[in-house]
Amino acid sequence: MKKYILKTQGCKSNQLESVVIKEKLDDAGYEQCKDVNDADIFILNSCSVTQNADIEALRFLRNAKSKKPSIITVITGCSAQLHDKELQNLDYIDYILGNDDKFHIVDILNSGKNSVSDIFDVKKFNNQFIKFYNNTRGYLKIQDGCNNYCSYCTIPFARGRSRSNSIKNIIEQIRIFTDIGIKEVVLTGIHIGQWGADFTEQNKLINLLEAIENTDIIRYRLGSLNTLEINDDMLDFLSKSEKFCPHFHLSLQSLTDKTLKSMNRHYTAQSCIELIDKINTMFKLPFIGSDIIAGFPGETDEDFDITLQNAQKSGLTNIHVFPYSIRENTEAAKMDMQISEPIKHKRAEALKKIAENKFKTFEKNNINTTAQVLIEKRPDKKTGLLKGVTKNYLNVYINSKDKTLHNTVQNVKILNRKDEKLFCTIIKE
Repeated sequence: MKKYILKTQGCKSNQLESVVIKEKLDDAGYEQCKDVNDADIFILNSCSVTQNADIEALRFLRNAKSKKPSIITVITGCSAQLHDKELQNLDYIDYILGNDDKFHIVDILNSGKNSVSDIFDVKKFNNQFIKFYNNTRGYLKIQDGCNNYCSYCTIPFARGRSRSNSIKNIIEQIRIFTDIGIKEVVLTGIHIGQWGADFTEQNKLINLLEAIENTDIIRYRLGSLNTLEINDDMLDFLSKSEKFCPHFHLSLQSLTDKTLKSMNRHYTAQSCIELIDKINTMFKLPFIGSDIIAGFPGETDEDFDITLQNAQKSGLTNIHVFPYSIRENTEAAKMDMQISEPIKHKRAEALKKIAENKFKTFEKNNINTTAQVLIEKRPDKKTGLLKGVTKNYLNVYINSKDKTLHNTVQNVKILNRKDEKLFCTIIKE
């Protein structure tokens, strides 16, 4: 029996696809292990969203080969899809699998050949049902690819055109999840707001959400959305749902119009702020996260100050900050006025301070409120308390050590914040 190590970088889609890879290997008689010295195969499901991700991917593979020269190394994922020709020249990589090819990993390993298909030849969503899942929250990939060509991004070249999973397949996966005890599902993909756009019949994301409402899943939440894909009809529908978790992640990237235009993002900073205000009005204490890139080419100090001011005055609850990373073969890489690394990181730190303060304020605003919590983890090693997540995406510690409450949904009252943790107690009926 051959043993393997499977390591994953990057987004939720990659993490979910690694679950598929694991199931296929396990079904074929392979055995997963943790120590390189015990393994016959080292598989990396890679990310290429930043230059650091590419560098880290090579380090993982090089280290595995260094520790055990006889180990077979396999790279798949976005870095493999984008850089397959360069990777072929590295003696510490044995197999290269493209993003769609990863689902045929067993056959490819048996064939002894690399396999990197042209991702733009992939026209339909490659559905893969997951039969087992160790977590209490199930990630469900509803879409792959992206039709937007933002000037800084290589994802369309790594993932191809947007293609949607069918409602039938999605509902069946939810049924499988509920049958094995999963209480919450997270809809994920590369650009989930484009779900249904490739179908001949008229379908929008709200049609899928309507179908999910009729399943037995207790809660569901959405992955990242472009602000242009959230309209009043969707917000009205979600605000009336008992199952939807009021957790929004907005792909903003900047909050100044000049930079947004350079990024090929088709909205304004003001429209983002207005949308955030609307969400805060329509939902009770919603979590509203975002992505913002600091130090984009051509971004002056004045431009960045506008983003800082808009981030500060916005109703965001959290900001995921990225220093701009040059990606080869993108329009942004060719732009004049590239920002130096020290300035990029200085700007990122300024945004992170705003993000930290906003999140602390959000946590404080939730104290003395009631919440529905999915108890996800068994007792914490340090405190002995149970841990869970609220519908509005707050991690909380429950004043209980009852292991039988694992993977149950409980109503709690959030009591206080101590040592950067939120503590709550179960409301007894």
